Amino acid sequence: MALPQPKIDTLEARLGALTMPADGWPRAAREAALERLRAMGLPGARDEYWKFTRPDTLTAPEAPEAALFDAGEPPMFDAFDRLKIVFTDGVFDPAASDDLALEGIEIARLEEAGAADLHWAREVYGTLEARGHAPVPRPLAALNTAYATDGVLIRVTATPSKPVSLIYRHASTTSDAYLHHCIKVETGASLTLLENGPAAARFNNVIEADIADGATLHHVRAQGRDHERRAATHIFARLGEASVFKSFSVTVNGVMTRNETVVEMAGERGVAHIAGASVGDRGFHGDDTVFITHAAPDCESRQVFKKVLRNGATGVFQGKILVPSVAQRTDGYQISQSLLLDDDSQFLAKPELEIYADDVACSHGSTSGAIDEDSLFYLRARGVTKDEATDILTLSFLAEAVEEIEDEDLAGDITARLEGWLARRRG
Repeated sequence: MALPQPKIDTLEARLGALTMPADGWPRAAREAALERLRAMGLPGARDEYWKFTRPDTLTAPEAPEAALFDAGEPPMFDAFDRLKIVFTDGVFDPAASDDLALEGIEIARLEEAGAADLHWAREVYGTLEARGHAPVPRPLAALNTAYATDGVLIRVTATPSKPVSLIYRHASTTSDAYLHHCIKVETGASLTLLENGPAAARFNNVIEADIADGATLHHVRAQGRDHERRAATHIFARLGEASVFKSFSVTVNGVMTRNETVVEMAGERGVAHIAGASVGDRGFHGDDTVFITHAAPDCESRQVFKKVLRNGATGVFQGKILVPSVAQRTDGYQISQSLLLDDDSQFLAKPELEIYADDVACSHGSTSGAIDEDSLFYLRARGVTKDEATDILTLSFLAEAVEEIEDEDLAGDITARLEGWLARRRG
């Protein structure tokens, strides 16, 4: 089916501003991604999964200008021992990064590895992204696969002694960054992957994670805190038998953030938990879109998303659990909730269950409301100011999502940051 002319015009204008990297083995995957993109076109406001989020600033030929922001606080995860890999406006920064060597793990950069004749990542790069378009197209991810300039390729063969930390710095008000990461966690191995930083004025990021039988990948991401940044992120994860994937994102500030997570549970007894906590103020638009396919029996998935919104902020959640007939004894849970701190903010939710198996335990729920007045009165009656009481109840509301983080120290750090951000806004 031919694309309508407005979509063709938008796509050609965007592609005209980009140059496909002339690397080696990724070239075939890039060209295949470009072919997929030409068939589907860039997202438009009438597309079903973009009706709550305007994609125009993510698809325009040039990135909208975004002022730099100094948070005036220590960098996220700074208290943790980790292997740091730093990108500034999408460009690898070797001076700020650690040596890319750690026991039980192989790390290479996409820009350099593409010149090799043989590399394990050629079986991953673009593969999971391509699978992730059925049944819903992910055009910004295909755009990334075709034009990403760099990223890291991580192969985990054991359990490294510390997390790998991807740090994204924003230094140019007009930067437009494309990064693509491939992660292969071998049988029985495990990895904790951290991400943080604003990255660029406009950021398009893809992670493809192939998690083998009995392997584990924990992912914790902190997005912010530039007020004017825009980001479209994508995670494509494929789980083997008895494997575990847990991902948590905290999103604060930003004009536009669209996080897409696509999970294929291909092996029996897999576990996938996707969670997020958002705190949005004036001008904030945060969209979490999740699609989990239970393609094997006896798997468990959880989606837990909490959003706190005020001063006209907008929160979006679109979550789907697909259970084909083969996936008997599926356990699927989905909850999305918002706390609206004024009458100007809005929460838009589209929870979905599509089930073809008859032996399942699946549920979903979505609620939106204001601060509980009884709880607020209880705290104020004990000498707590209204603003402080509101922050206490806000942190309590977000706690269910933060508790999805496996590492208690990381969860504690996220909670402390949220508490600090709320206190500064109060001040």
